[in-house]
Amino acid sequence: MAKVSISETLKDEILKKFKEESKIIFRQMYSLAENPHKGKILGQIGGIVIKEIRYKTFRFYFITDGYKLKIMNESSLTDLLIRFVRMSDKKDQQETIEGIRKILLKFGPEGLD
Repeated sequence: MAKVSISETLKDEILKKFKEESKIIFRQMYSLAENPHKGKILGQIGGIVIKEIRYKTFRFYFITDGYKLKIMNESSLTDLLIRFVRMSDKKDQQETIEGIRKILLKFGPEGLD
């Protein structure tokens, strides 16, 4: 089972925007611990994969180790970290993805706090 982490700023943003619906969103995010292959791949930078899951018109972006995700089976994914970093709606989707890519290129995964 993989470990799912959500940045504090993203948690606050989700709670503020969605109120009661946030429970559904967090449940969907934490379900990736059981099924880490879920989500649409948007790009890859230096072995780090950028993926998204959707809820209604919103997208939730997360990063993970693409190498581990690709070669390991479900039972050996115990040390895989899935980290949710950003959220956007449909109209800001491309801008958000580009922002994540720039941060990964300049600072690596640690820059996305």
